[in-house]
Amino acid sequence: MDYSHDDTRLALQPIGYWSWAAHEATVTHIRAALAEHGLTQPPWWVLNQLVGADGEGRPRSEVVALLRGYLDVGDALEPEIDTLVARGLVTQDRTARLRLTPEGHALRDKAYERVARARAEIHDGIPDEEFVAALKVLQRMIHNVGGRAWHH
Repeated sequence: MDYSHDDTRLALQPIGYWSWAAHEATVTHIRAALAEHGLTQPPWWVLNQLVGADGEGRPRSEVVALLRGYLDVGDALEPEIDTLVARGLVTQDRTARLRLTPEGHALRDKAYERVARARAEIHDGIPDEEFVAALKVLQRMIHNVGGRAWHH
């Protein structure tokens, strides 16, 4: 691969620009993969939070609290959940516990296969060790400036 600059000049490049450019390219790629299945990222995140929670379900408030900080989705998550319910992909009982429907499982599984391919495309030629090192560098930079960016 050809890089934009030699190593000496790369070390002087602005991280803000390159982290933004990486964000734009990778998120656009992932969103295109999800769009093939009629999904955007917030509903995708919700579907993933409900996998394995069929019996008990998950409290809506818990799902919203966990996902609220993902790419600044904030309060927009509530209508996204309502749309998943309206589409018959998720159910919500009277205690506000959310569960995937069979249709929701099927869509999530199909989309997961496509997102896994998108992830492989993004990671092509990047060994896990380099990927981990890049994330550690980014996390350290976030820490150095008092930022917050964490999810599980």
